[in-house]
Amino acid sequence: STQYPDLTQATVKGAPITDILADRAWVENDFIPTVAKRGAAIIDARGASSAASAASAAIDHVHDWVLGTSGSWTSSSVMSEGSYGVPEGIISSFPCTSENGEWKIVQGLEIDEFSRAKIDASAAELVEEKNTVASMGLI
Repeated sequence: STQYPDLTQATVKGAPITDILADRAWVENDFIPTVAKRGAAIIDARGASSAASAASAAIDHVHDWVLGTSGSWTSSSVMSEGSYGVPEGIISSFPCTSENGEWKIVQGLEIDEFSRAKIDASAAELVEEKNTVASMGLI
């Protein structure tokens, strides 16, 4: 899986998480692969589907979409319009604000070289999946 948790903008109690998790090797070699495989890890731990985890995330997403992000932003899966170099027409995670039920992609956040490579790999995988489904005549 090419899922990538980009920590470069994350904070804990106002402090950049990259300052708190200063061991970049651990983040890149342990944390990121663990997150990428979290669905399988949940199934292994629970002995059941990871659907409850996905449902919880969906509830959080709808909460922010409907009630707004109150001056901050959150990661949301939305249709790409080319922001951050993600090809148009695929659904990917972007930094978004929401107000009055309308979401907008936050523009201009800096992406480091490591994150750029991970985002590009994930986007390529999504394009490949979309093309596979299209070749089956399903979209």
